[in-house]
Amino acid sequence: MSDTVIRVENLSKKYIIGHQQQERYTALRDVITNKVKSLGSLINPQTKFENPTSEEFWALKDVSFDIKQGDRVGIIGRNGAGKSTLLKILSRITEPTTGSIKIKGRVASLLEVGTGFHPELTGRENIFLNGAILGMGKEEIKRKFDEIVAFAEVEKFLDTPVKRYSSGMYVRLAFAVAAHLQTDILLVDEVLAVGDAEFQKKCLGKMQDVSRTGRTVILVSHQLGLTKEICSSGILMSSGKAVVFNSIDFAIKDYLKNQDLNKKTDLRYQYIKEVELSSKDALSKNYVFFGDPLLITIILDNLPDITLAINLSIKNHSGRLISLFSTNPHDGFELTRKSKIKINFFIDFCCFAPGEYFVDVAVTEPAIRIIEEAQYIIKFEVMPQRLDGTWAYESRFGDVFPKHKWEVIS
Repeated sequence: MSDTVIRVENLSKKYIIGHQQQERYTALRDVITNKVKSLGSLINPQTKFENPTSEEFWALKDVSFDIKQGDRVGIIGRNGAGKSTLLKILSRITEPTTGSIKIKGRVASLLEVGTGFHPELTGRENIFLNGAILGMGKEEIKRKFDEIVAFAEVEKFLDTPVKRYSSGMYVRLAFAVAAHLQTDILLVDEVLAVGDAEFQKKCLGKMQDVSRTGRTVILVSHQLGLTKEICSSGILMSSGKAVVFNSIDFAIKDYLKNQDLNKKTDLRYQYIKEVELSSKDALSKNYVFFGDPLLITIILDNLPDITLAINLSIKNHSGRLISLFSTNPHDGFELTRKSKIKINFFIDFCCFAPGEYFVDVAVTEPAIRIIEEAQYIIKFEVMPQRLDGTWAYESRFGDVFPKHKWEVIS
């Protein structure tokens, strides 16, 4: 395998899905029919009766890839694509139906909050228990003990049973154990979504430190910005198949281009005919990365022959107005044509905090009346992205983060 630490070949995993039949009154004829079917299957074993209460489901199908030592791989895809199933097989939690996996080195996995923790034991006891489960010796755990506790920030509650921990404390301690013990491969599944912004920042730095020491990190997450920051390679899963294994930027672009395009056409409005949002990457219609350019295109038709203006509003996920933009006829921007007209609205630097936003578009007679308004016509999501060494903070710290810098004058 040379420097290949994980080799997956034609991996498949099948589950049997059960369907509960609708309860109904059982008649005598149903009992007799079922008995006859059972008797028939005994007389003739070749006879097969379909079982409508279950079906086969392939969570993974013919997945193959190689991961080298020190790689930071992000596994992305929609819900049900097979990401978590793949990680469970890599962690030896479940066995594949077909195919093979070859792993070189010790593996630490953090697939759920507090995986391997016993709720009745204290934080101190669970560090040793979890470390032993991961294959570490007692002396090795002792050497790393202080580092683990400091990272998790649970010194005050170290001798408290973990069943009394908050979910944040639970995940901090679980991640600290998995990340600090000397395993060769670290598998992480979405648990970073539980922590706060400061904890996520610490985890980000720790996983980068882990990879710099030659250890391998595999991360499953729906947070594309976080995945882009941590990982260098990406696996895009779709319907149980690995459709892309390339750079993380390429995998994210391929994932975004297959989402529903955020384009509204054939609208039932008299004048507003089409509204479309696009970002720096022409393939990404629903997503904009923080700091990237943003373009909204509006197509109007059958305009009345009067002086008109366009209002464009951007609202946050709760419907609160963030920004209102308007054309101004006094500046020479007039809409007086009756035929179809196309208008582009640009934002050079998307300074909205990561989260979901909505766009309203209105045709107005300036300072007089709204002629037509299309509310919540576009929905888009701003993804986090590191710029000049600084992260865009969470929306709880505000909705807008303009480009800025600090300067100390002595």
